[in-house]
Formats: sequence, structure tokens, C-alpha cells
Amino acid sequence: MSKKKSGFWKFLTGAALGAGLGVLFAPKKGSETREELKNKMDELIAKVKDIDVDEVKENVENKITEIKVSLEELDNEKVLKIAKKKAKDIEIATKKLVQYAVDKGTPVLEEAANAVREKAIEVTKDVLNKLEAKEK
Repeated sequence: MSKKKSGFWKFLTGAALGAGLGVLFAPKKGSETREELKNKMDELIAKVKDIDVDEVKENVENKITEIKVSLEELDNEKVLKIAKKKAKDIEIATKKLVQYAVDKGTPVLEEAANAVREKAIEVTKDVLNKLEAKEK
């Protein structure tokens, strides 16, 4: 018998003993107490027979998988939110770079700064699109 099944049966045995002791120490006649104990044990046996260990195992595994997927999605949502914030920061920084080049009146620098801004926008849009697609 595996450790899991052994532990399960130990739990049921403990539950049965606990129920039995509770009934035995109740302030009733012995015959009534024994009859109640027998009924409780019969109920427990009926419930144990209804338990499908494989079904319980499968349900627990499915729930754990659902939780893991939810955690991964949560992480993806955080990454997407951070990426959107960083994309906005990059956009602002590149606009400042272009404005600096314009203010200094250097056409070559302005042209290069615009190229950087356009490429940064392209890259950040690509990253955000990939993250959003992964989220779906």
C-alpha cells in the first residue's frame, strides 16, 4: 500500500476511533450508546466506499494546475503593465532627445535623434504586441 493510501486509512481509522469514543462517553445507556456507535461506524463505512481515490487525486491535480496557470497569467499581466510604463518612458525620453537636437540647431543630430525615436517606438510596439498576444 502506498504512503498516501496508508495515510488516508490512518486518517479514517482515527476519525472512527474519535467518533466511537465520543459516543461511548456520552451520558446514555450502554445499549443505546453501542447502537449509536454501530450506526456511526456503518455510516462511515458507507461514506468510505463512496470515495473514489483516483477521482480525488485527479481533482486536486487539476486545481493545482489551474492555480499555476493563474499565477503565470498574473505574472504576464505584471510584465505587460511594466512594459507599457517603460514604453511610455522611452517615448518621453526620445521626444526630449529630439527636442534637445532641435534646440541646439544641429540638423544631423536632429535627424539621428528622430531615427532613434522612430526605432524606439517600433521596438516598444513590437514588444507590447508580443506580450499582449501571449496574455490572450
